Amino acid sequence: MRSIRYRSVLTLVTVLAIIGSVNVPRLSLATNAQKSSKPLPAPARWRPLIGEYVLDSDTVIVLERDGKLGLLFKRTEFNPLEEIAKGKFQFASNSSHSADRVKFGRDARGKVTEVAIGKSIYKRRPLGPEAGSNQLRVEPLRPVPQLIEEARTAPPPTETGDFLSTDLVELTKLDPTIKLEIRYATTNNLFGTVFYSEPRAFMQRPAAESLVRVNRKLKQSGYGLLVHDAYRPWYVTKVFWDATPEDKKKFVADPSKGSRHNRGCAVDITLYDLKTGKPIEMVSTYDETTDRAYPDYPGGTSLQRWHRDLLRDAMQSEGFTVYEAEWWHFDYRDWQKYRIGTLAFDQIKE
Repeated sequence: MRSIRYRSVLTLVTVLAIIGSVNVPRLSLATNAQKSSKPLPAPARWRPLIGEYVLDSDTVIVLERDGKLGLLFKRTEFNPLEEIAKGKFQFASNSSHSADRVKFGRDARGKVTEVAIGKSIYKRRPLGPEAGSNQLRVEPLRPVPQLIEEARTAPPPTETGDFLSTDLVELTKLDPTIKLEIRYATTNNLFGTVFYSEPRAFMQRPAAESLVRVNRKLKQSGYGLLVHDAYRPWYVTKVFWDATPEDKKKFVADPSKGSRHNRGCAVDITLYDLKTGKPIEMVSTYDETTDRAYPDYPGGTSLQRWHRDLLRDAMQSEGFTVYEAEWWHFDYRDWQKYRIGTLAFDQIKE
């Protein structure tokens, strides 16, 4: 989905551009998961240290890379650390910061709150679900059920040109092993309100068949696909718009333009473990409103990035392109060839 998040350029936070899809080139820290061996999990004692730390306008990222804990300066300069005592580190001898000691500070509950690099103190930036600030929450201007009733009778924007015939198919009917966690069929979304009467997922047939092939490929590595959203009726996009205050409309798609979800050619997706059935841990959570949602964000652990890249590589091999600001959002290559659709799930004829 074109989810709601804040994006930043370097350390300056700006508003996410909701619409669009760009084939983003990989940063130097990204790996081609299909050509690399699966990394080991990062040591448990390092996990609370991993994150972003800020001093004025300067941000450093603590991450695990190739089995080493390290600091990333300016998102490009990786400096591995050597642990010399509990909670105390020094830079490796070949680091440009080798003269500086590194010490992580904690509060009374043991939570990491800062990192000292030499004499400079960087404060930890609140990230992760526990921060409670990673997903935008919007208080609807009017009751959502009322807005849905109105939007169901509204016409979608008029489009001219030649379009392919709409052929929406249900993903789980093509492949029952594709799992669903449809957020808009729950209250776990930006409005805290149910929008879909049923937790179902549809896509245009070519896109759906490509997704099935992705799922088959991933099974060879022990993974399956977990879908959060796919085809979204246009009337739901209109409800988002009508429910959102003016000062927050920049966070939602303009219904006069529609979206790739409305065309049945976009999907919000992640991986699950075939053995446990549980979702795979990625660098960020789904729909997170931080820089960690970027598909080439360099932080986190090697295993998290490997899983993120495994998904991306598999999706791109079947004609999907990752959205520039969300690792979970993929657009099918022929999205512009389909009209905006507004049929509710129970109106779709297969």
